[in-house]
Amino acid sequence: MTHRTDITPAHPPLEALTQKLGVEIDPELLLLALTHRSWAYEHGGVPHNERLEFLGDAILGQAVTVRLYTRHPELEEGQLAKRRASVVSTVALAEVARRIGLGEHVLLGRGEELTGGRQKDSILADATEAVIGATYLSAGPDAATALVLRLVEPLLADPERYGAAVDPKTSLQELAARRGFPPPVYEISATGPDHDRVFTARVRVGHAETRGTGTSKKHAEMAAALLAWRELSAPSGAPGVDA
Repeated sequence: MTHRTDITPAHPPLEALTQKLGVEIDPELLLLALTHRSWAYEHGGVPHNERLEFLGDAILGQAVTVRLYTRHPELEEGQLAKRRASVVSTVALAEVARRIGLGEHVLLGRGEELTGGRQKDSILADATEAVIGATYLSAGPDAATALVLRLVEPLLADPERYGAAVDPKTSLQELAARRGFPPPVYEISATGPDHDRVFTARVRVGHAETRGTGTSKKHAEMAAALLAWRELSAPSGAPGVDA
């Protein structure tokens, strides 16, 4: 594998990220896992994280599948598949990434940086999978599986999330109806060139609103809906405002 020992990009120290991950990862592999292809392209075509993402995706799927299978002998195949999909979805992995502050460490090209790349669900989810792949190569399969389970345990422990993570717009509409709110109202805006648009969705539920971003209108609406669903499901029973 080719590493980039000759390039020292500016980003927050990786020690804090390593502590949050709870596993020692070879620094060069971790840096590679955090390198988006836009940054690699602007720096002479150096390696980026897509191969590690491919590896991490397989490890993630296996770890979650085994955990669900062994923990829930009462569930049928279809129910297991639905729960797995909710945990390994782009929206769910982006939430995991935000929880550990992964976005601030990702190396992005100028275009992605200027168009909100650090908040794109797709970039955050891909980086999460790449970090899992880097852990596998650096610390072994057991450490990678343990990392996956630590990252997704909050999702696995909340059964009400399963439907929301798979179909957040429908789940939000159903929850709003149960709480006596009118149907959610979405507004979409976009920035950036045609070939690299970033969409922002605002969803209003009652008198509050939340925002989400994505590389398509659908992904932006899903991100906004999941955030609104989370806040509406909070113990206070009322959604907050993501200003």
